[in-house]
Amino acid sequence: MKGAAVGDRKWVLPLTVCSLVSVIFFLYTISGHSSSPLPFSITSSFRSTTWPVFIEDKLRAMAAAKTSKSQSLPRLAYLISGSLGDGVMLKRALLALYHPHNLYIVHLDLEATPRERLDLRDFVKNHPLFAAVGNVMMITKANLITYRGPTMVANTLHAAAILLKEGGEWDWFINLSASDYPLVTQDDLLHTMSSLPRDLNFIDHTSNIGWKEFQRAKPIIIDPGLYLSKKEDVFWITQRRSVPTAFKLFTGSAWMALSRAFVEYCVWGWENLPRAVLMYYANFISSPEGYFHTVICNSRDFRNTTVNSDLHFITWDNPPKQHPHYLTAADFDPMAASNAPFARKFPHHDPVLDRIDSELLVRLPGSPTPGGWCAANLNSSSADACLVVGNSTLLRPGPGAARLRLLFSFLLSPENFRPRQCQ
Repeated sequence: MKGAAVGDRKWVLPLTVCSLVSVIFFLYTISGHSSSPLPFSITSSFRSTTWPVFIEDKLRAMAAAKTSKSQSLPRLAYLISGSLGDGVMLKRALLALYHPHNLYIVHLDLEATPRERLDLRDFVKNHPLFAAVGNVMMITKANLITYRGPTMVANTLHAAAILLKEGGEWDWFINLSASDYPLVTQDDLLHTMSSLPRDLNFIDHTSNIGWKEFQRAKPIIIDPGLYLSKKEDVFWITQRRSVPTAFKLFTGSAWMALSRAFVEYCVWGWENLPRAVLMYYANFISSPEGYFHTVICNSRDFRNTTVNSDLHFITWDNPPKQHPHYLTAADFDPMAASNAPFARKFPHHDPVLDRIDSELLVRLPGSPTPGGWCAANLNSSSADACLVVGNSTLLRPGPGAARLRLLFSFLLSPENFRPRQCQ
């Protein structure tokens, strides 16, 4: 047995030499007619690459390349969310915001009744327009949302992740509630935003947190929505914490229109900043009013893409309270004069919504807001006039487009754009 083992080893060295010669010959053959020695050719091929050395820079380059690509018509991805009793308002807002070129994801939180959620599911599934186009999705496994805790941020990131995975290409992510309503048609909005850079992020923000430092940043809260199946208010820990030094705190409106590049950065970013800030805001009062603002203004890749506006008409007490005023018919003229594409907060079934439908959207009850995509005659008085899609990229902007041009010209003017970024 020992002699057999020694005999077998006699073939190891010749076999190894033959294999090495064969590999070298093969590599020389596929290298073409290069006059350079083989080792130099391999080394120079690695040196000629244009990729940076570090993974963060590689991913930034990829994100920049994707952001630089523009289409003639942008695509908007909406999240419309609601809670107990919001089902009817959510369906109305969805119809008012609908356009077959866009994407929509709707969510009724776990506090809503099972009947409400089933009714919304059936509405999305059986509506002939939604079924034909297939651009409306519903989060059927509902999340529990506590506005003053981090669960609303978690729900927003959840919806964004679904849209990134299932929604194909889109340009801006817009989060709204069932208490929001549009003041312009989607034709108006798509037409106006088609001339804007796709990397802009519309987010109302400031670093002047004032009283919020003592009442929101330093207290530590626990949101029961993170671990209970029934909604309860947040509760406070007796200890307090200092303001962070690793990043600067920003605050602002919870409603925003975010670029796809920034949403991707928040969901699966190449830096740890989005996750570190998320961990901090898990114990922060009203984290929806600070999380995205703090991330974007502490990121060197995105801090110069901010437009300091939430694109909403909202009225507040002075000083502001937790929630804004409810809008009524008395607010109609200021709403229209604001040039904002959205407004909030509306009571259920308030008559001012009917006036917005008739005067600003030209929308019939129970039907989507008409646009150039409607295959039927837009002058038809039938609620079924826009249940068939023609050319989904054909736009017929109206007076709302002129108001939006005034708004974006103001926001992007030299006096308002750069000077108001992350200050």
